[in-house]
Order: sequence, then structure tokens, then C-alpha cells
Amino acid sequence: MASWYGGVFNGRKTASGETYDMYAMTACHPSLPFGSIVRVVNVHNRRSVVVRITDRGDLVEEGRIIDLSYGAAQKLGMARSGLAKVDLQVLSLGRTQRQ
Repeated sequence: MASWYGGVFNGRKTASGETYDMYAMTACHPSLPFGSIVRVVNVHNRRSVVVRITDRGDLVEEGRIIDLSYGAAQKLGMARSGLAKVDLQVLSLGRTQRQ
């Protein structure tokens, strides 16, 4: 499952040190290195988007594998529902950094 985040987080610093832009094609993942590029496919409607990992979060306990920016969620057609079943494909791994 994927979810999205925006609103109150927009403009704040991410775990990677970047400023969060809720309209950029970015995402939060608990373990992929920052800068990793991931294709996310909405299983229901087959829409896909490519995002860059810029943030962290404890998503696994909540049953999610990725937290998308609002902009990415819109392109996947899941912004209104808030959650969607997705498939992930890692296109490239980012650099490993201390966290």
C-alpha cells in the first residue's frame, strides 16, 4: 500500500536535508538510499509515476511501503482516496548516506 503526504510538511526539511515540495515527484521510503529512483504503479488503474526518494518514515507498521508526494499521488489517481495498492520497481539506487 502507498499513501501520500503534503500539507503541513510542505516547505519543511526532509530526512535527506532537502526542502519538501509536495508537488515534486518525490517519496518517503523506510530503507532505500536517498536519491533512489523508483517507478510506482497503481495496481487498480495501472497509472505509473517515477519518484526520487528524499525522506524517511516508519511506514511498515502501518502496512505501507511508500509515502508519496501529493503531486505523485495526483498523477497516480490516488490523492482523493489517500491510499492505493501499488507495485514498486527500483530503477536506480541512490547514494548511501548516514542518517
